[in-house]
Amino acid sequence: MKKILSALCILAASACSQKADEAYLSLVPPGLMTDKVELDIRAGVVNRSSKADETLVSVYLNEVSEKTLLHKEVLNLKADEAGYAKFRIPTADLKGENRIIMVADDGKEATVREESFNVLESDKRSTELIEGAWIGLYHWSEQEGLHWNKDIKEMDAENWKEMVRAMHSVGMDAIVIQEMFRNQEYVGQHELTMESYAGKAFYPSKLYPGRMEIACEDPLEAIMSEADVLDMDVLVGVGMYAWFDFTPTSLEWHKAVAKELWEMYGHHDSFYAFYVSEECAGNLYNSEVEPERIQMRKDEIVNFFKEFKAYTNSFAPGKPIMLATNSMGVPYGADTYPKLLEHLDILCPFGFARMPEGDLTGYESAQTLQKFCDDAGSHLWFDLEAFLFNPDMSLYPRPIDQIVGDLTLLDNFEKILCYQFPGVFNAPEVMSRIVGEERTVELYNNYRDYYRGKQQSE
Repeated sequence: MKKILSALCILAASACSQKADEAYLSLVPPGLMTDKVELDIRAGVVNRSSKADETLVSVYLNEVSEKTLLHKEVLNLKADEAGYAKFRIPTADLKGENRIIMVADDGKEATVREESFNVLESDKRSTELIEGAWIGLYHWSEQEGLHWNKDIKEMDAENWKEMVRAMHSVGMDAIVIQEMFRNQEYVGQHELTMESYAGKAFYPSKLYPGRMEIACEDPLEAIMSEADVLDMDVLVGVGMYAWFDFTPTSLEWHKAVAKELWEMYGHHDSFYAFYVSEECAGNLYNSEVEPERIQMRKDEIVNFFKEFKAYTNSFAPGKPIMLATNSMGVPYGADTYPKLLEHLDILCPFGFARMPEGDLTGYESAQTLQKFCDDAGSHLWFDLEAFLFNPDMSLYPRPIDQIVGDLTLLDNFEKILCYQFPGVFNAPEVMSRIVGEERTVELYNNYRDYYRGKQQSE
């Protein structure tokens, strides 16, 4: 539940601030979780006054009282400076629906934020449910997206809203936007600069003139406005500069795009996190072979997230940052994961069902990454692949028994998302436009039955 509450129901002596962008409350993970997960709470404040100020941040569980106070902290902020309080709580005794309430009081005004979460009793960390999915606004590969690109290209704003409602109908309440720019370049194989970047935007960007040729002028606005209504979370894709590119120039590009996206869409309650679209191999250096270049790539990715997180915290304090890597070659990145995860809130790896011969098993890779994240205080989510490859490399929906197999085998993840909803799932009772082939309807129906069965068993 994302709203500014009336101060009358919280603190009779304070007047509620009308500046909704002054306080931000983020929960990691959001929404549904099991009682084996610790809840990471971030209470962010931006001082919009013209002088330094002290803000008392108080965070409560379910109601505002001394008995329910979880955390109290004074943030000393300069004019236009941002900061946030961060702490964790166990959820073992919090089965069912709960609320976190944040009160940010500078002595003159109080701003109040609230977020709800639901805790399931379980003997494992995972809910064994798909709790969200990627939305690619147009698939980056015409061959992989062969069966749906022609359909998704024609979607209008209402079609996008229908897709959001379809996701919500099966509990996929976290939406990851794949990318907000399209640019098919790769690290080390281009000479891009901030000025020469020629990627095309999926939204009305003022930074670059190029636009993707899709029917909807602003699909992100349609998706986020519907997600607001349904109390869903959107992780906004900052990218694509170039695949696997974490160079200093890529960092500056990402800063500019993240700031523009926040200025245009940060007013949406559903704006949950920044997702860096570039991806990376599990070894954290991709295909480099020379020791000097391997170390260079490792240093680049650590510095990228250190600087990018500090920058986004300066205007969106406490908002999580997420990256998706593959699950392969993870031991080769063991020396770098601790430094990377210090600056990365959520790691969401994929590919566990297709580990190469000689590598760790999918289960072993998941456990290795879990330890890295636990040691660093970061969060490990699961990017479950809901597709398979045809012989021509086009994608098609993965059978439900294989998906359920991953859900039950890899049970350490605190949240499970899947790649992707468009072209892989379709709900005819909700969506007026079918995106992709008929097997997408079968997978949606099969997963809906699994989802409802899990709900009844809880």
